[in-house]
Formats: sequence, C-alpha cells, structure tokens
Amino acid sequence: MNFEKFYLLDTNILLEDATNIVKLSDENKNLIILAETVLDEIDSKKSGFEEINFQAREFARLLENSKIIDSKKVDNYKIIRLKIENKKDTIVDIISKDEYDINTKNVSSNIINDRKILEIATFSNSYYEKNIEFISMDIMARTRAISLDIKSSSLLGKDKDDFYFEFIKDIEIDFNDLEYLDNQDIKKFDKEYKVENFSYCMKVKHSDQVVLATIQNGKIQLLNEEEVRNQVITPLNKEQLFFSNAIINHVYNVLIIEAKAGSGKTLLALSGALKLVKQKYFQKIIYIRNSIESLDKGEDVGYLPGLEEKFRIYNHPLMDSLEYIIRSEHKKRRNKRAELPYSPLEDSEVQARVEQMISNYAIETMWVGEMRGRTLSNSFIIIDEAQNMSNKTMQMVLSRIDDSCKVVILGSNKQIDNFYVNKYTNALTTLLKSTKNENNLVNIFAIKLEKVLRGPITEWAENLFSK
Repeated sequence: MNFEKFYLLDTNILLEDATNIVKLSDENKNLIILAETVLDEIDSKKSGFEEINFQAREFARLLENSKIIDSKKVDNYKIIRLKIENKKDTIVDIISKDEYDINTKNVSSNIINDRKILEIATFSNSYYEKNIEFISMDIMARTRAISLDIKSSSLLGKDKDDFYFEFIKDIEIDFNDLEYLDNQDIKKFDKEYKVENFSYCMKVKHSDQVVLATIQNGKIQLLNEEEVRNQVITPLNKEQLFFSNAIINHVYNVLIIEAKAGSGKTLLALSGALKLVKQKYFQKIIYIRNSIESLDKGEDVGYLPGLEEKFRIYNHPLMDSLEYIIRSEHKKRRNKRAELPYSPLEDSEVQARVEQMISNYAIETMWVGEMRGRTLSNSFIIIDEAQNMSNKTMQMVLSRIDDSCKVVILGSNKQIDNFYVNKYTNALTTLLKSTKNENNLVNIFAIKLEKVLRGPITEWAENLFSK
C-alpha cells in the first residue's frame, strides 16, 4: 500500500482523544505506527472515572473493530499490521522489540517508556520508505526525538488566524447617530462586521464620549451601565462591563470567556449568578472544574465520589470568590451606615456566612467524572479551567445541560496544566474558534479579559512570564 505520510503516535495523543488515530489516518492516506509500549500504557489507564480513562476504553473499543492483516519479524522487531474497520478503514502497524537497549536501573518508568517508544521510532525511520513523524504532546519526548534525527510535532491548529479574535471592536460614529443608535443594524456603522464582534466601543467623533454596545442578531443593543453595576461586585472596566452585561442578559445562554489570572472572571461570574438566582431566574448555581491538574506523564489526579477532602482543593477559586463577596457585601453595608465604624469580619464569621450563602443559593460543585448520565436543569452553570479540558470532556459536560440553564465557560490558555491537551487542542480553544461561525442553536457571547485587577504582583508576573 502507498501511504502519503507515516505517523508514530505517543500515548498522550490517544489519551487526548482516542479517535485521533482515525483523524490522523485521514481516510487511510497515512499509516499510523504504534509502539507496543503505547498499548501497555493505555491498557493501564482503562480503569477509572477520569477523561483519560474513558479515552483508554474508547481506544480499546476501536481495536476490537480491527483484524490482523499481516505479521512479520525484522531483526529484533516484530510488526503486526491491523486494519481498524471504519468508513475508510485505518491501517495501523504495531511494533514491538524483543529486548530494548535502555538500561532500566534507577530510571523512572515514564522515561523508560519514552525511550522504548523512541527506539521504535528510530527503527521505523529506517524501515519505512519515507521518514516517519513522531507526534506527541510532550515537549521533552519531542526534543529527544529531534536529537535522534526524527521529525517531531504536536497536534497543531491549521491557521494562525484561527487564534485571533476581535470580540471587542472600536469604531467611530457621528454625534447625530446617537439618538437612533439603539436597535439599528450594525452593518450601517461597520461594514466589516463579523459574527465574532460581540461588543463595540463606539467613539463619538470630535468628542470624548464613548458608547458601549453589544450586538444581538445583527442589531445594536446599548448597555445600561447602571443596571450592570447594580450587584455586589461592581465591574471596573469596559471588558468587565461587557462580561457582566452578558451574564444578566437573558438573550445569551452560552458565554465563553478567556481571561488572564486575576482578571476577575470567576468573581464576576459568581456575582452575576447570585443576582440571577436571587431574582429567581435560576434555582441553583453549579460550579464545575476539571480535576486534572499539573500532571506528570503517567499520573492522573483523580478521586472517587465521597472523598470531599480530596476534592476540596479544586474548589478553592469558588470558595475564595464567595469569601470575597461576603467581605465586599459587609463593607458596602457598613459604608451606607456612616454612624457605625467599619470593622472587617472575623474569619469564623466569614466561613459561617459562606456556608449560609451556599445553602441559600443552592450552590453545588461537580467534577466531570460524576456527570455522565445526568441532566442539569434550571441552573446557572460555571465551567472553570476549560483550558484543561479535552474536547471530549467538554462535549460530555455540555451535553448534560438542558435549555433551562445558562452556562459560563472560563479559562486561560496561559495556564494549561493538563498533560493531554495543548493550546491548539483543548476545549477552550475549540469553543473560541467556534465563535467565528454563525449558529442557530444557541446564543453565544465571548470576550477576553485582558486587564489584571488582582494587584500589581499578579500583573507583574503575567507581564514577565507571558512574553
């Protein structure tokens, strides 16, 4: 058979999405090569409730739909050719070696496995008629491959333009347009309008006046800043105003937010959620955060239902935001009563009020492993750390949500901790890219929060380490 390309896949490519093996085959145009070590690693991941465990089982199901079409021995290597039966079939060569060169003494298992895979890669590079390409999420493995003269890459986006978003647009308008601006067709004022232009800063010519507006169904909707600011946490800049407006605006049911650390994304989302639950638009608030963080190769951080102490660490952003809201609310009330001197709440009182707020507003936390088979209704849902979710995880989470809910998806592509995704393949990027296309199913709003408000240390760190 004649193949255009030869791809040798690392384990993480298949644990990110088992169907990557089919996608990279590109309707059988390319040959997929797997080291036997990859199968061992995937097999060890089949038990559990995390996304990588589901992907391991999905890969096993793919292999069940395969049959051996060839087998041969070349020197110390054995090559088994499989055909995974699908629309165009997928041809996979699984290569093993009788005895590997690496000395396993005092070497960690993940490095041993990497070296075994790269031994297979070196052999494959000389065995096949074209040089292979080693595909891995692991930069260390890719670097080792390059040092062995093996072409290496990650899963990348197709076009750099796919990652540029103009969610807020600046234009100029005439003073005479102000009176009739609301509900006008945006294309009268911006002929280059695109569906991703959700928000506008409209500067009035020859003046300092700026009008803020969002676009709904191609129509201009002016912001009612007084209404937007009427909540416990007051938006502090135009980005936060647009975000907070979208939260309380009943037109939008899906909000996608990419935001720097310290930009107030979780705090604003929670503040808006509390307002809407208080107004009885929703019955409860559900906070969902992926449980995979800071992974080393071969280790997945997880827990079983009921182990609340282990899960607690994943709810720190939620709890910190609730504490901040409690303290802010207390300060605002005391400021209105000038006769009483302000004194901060004791930590014990803050904790008591947080628990009361959780009860009053029916605030729940969930992890992705317990969501399969559930249906979420009448809820304001906050999905945090979307950059650490795979597309399959996000698909599963969103498919649990019915049309009585509003969902706010938060993340930052500068804070990816999940070993099995990168900035090109994670769920946040997929959602952001979707905003470039028209859709008639949901009403989406998207924005980037670029301004750090947590304090000068956070802003300094963001500027220093994000270059």
